[in-house]
Amino acid sequence: MTTSPASPTAAGSGTNATAAFRASVTRSGPAPADRQRVSTVVQALVDAVRGVIRDHEITYPEFRTAEQWLMDLGEAGEWPLFLDVFVEHEVEKIAERTQHGTKGTIQGPYYLPGQKRLPATATLPQRDDEKGDTLVLTGQVRALDGTPLGGAEVDIWQADADGYYSGFAPHIPDGNLRGVITTDEQGRFEITTVRPAPYRIPTDGPTGALLTAAGWHPWRPAHLHLMVCATGYRQITTQLYFQGGDWLDSDVASATKDELILAPVRLGDGLLRARYDFDLEPV
Repeated sequence: MTTSPASPTAAGSGTNATAAFRASVTRSGPAPADRQRVSTVVQALVDAVRGVIRDHEITYPEFRTAEQWLMDLGEAGEWPLFLDVFVEHEVEKIAERTQHGTKGTIQGPYYLPGQKRLPATATLPQRDDEKGDTLVLTGQVRALDGTPLGGAEVDIWQADADGYYSGFAPHIPDGNLRGVITTDEQGRFEITTVRPAPYRIPTDGPTGALLTAAGWHPWRPAHLHLMVCATGYRQITTQLYFQGGDWLDSDVASATKDELILAPVRLGDGLLRARYDFDLEPV
């Protein structure tokens, strides 16, 4: 008898994303407060909201609806989802202005630290019956001057062929399609995995209600998440997409970049193969 997997809920995803975010903040410590900076930014935010109210002549019923939605968003634990989908890409664009090397993009809400450590040539942990085309991603981690960075870490995570992430879907084993690869002496790596599918962000909670009310779609194009770091170099957090994939031009998270699109080739062994090199700038 075949059973269909239980779909992850917005509430479940929100709870896990919130827990992961709080853990990361605890590890890195609180950011130092600059009262003048806080005052300037918060005042600008409040002024922008007031400007929207004036420009669009927001009514009391609309205001109360927004107030209730904000409360629902917090109670559902969906702030990480909402901010990562609708806001983070703008913060990343600002950061990019002073950065060199490989292009970055948003981290998203589905990162989980502490995954299995793997050698330079490795297969990501996966189920015996993992669906999807086998994908082999090779590449090299280098400094801006081309120097290979041996011992660099390539932290990779992705959705499966149905668009679900381990740790955020009840039917997927913990750690599935996640791992931290350490490059060889020449900074090289070879990762065997499966090609991920596009996925819909969870739509059964407040974020989904907003998308429905606005008539926006909830889809993200298929992608691999990567966090690449080496001692003495700036960490890169990015995503790699697939040429010709659905939703590339209308990503709900506005996170795609032309420089981050792979063009996998199917060779005689039937496997999809792609290469991507990472260039890190010194800190």
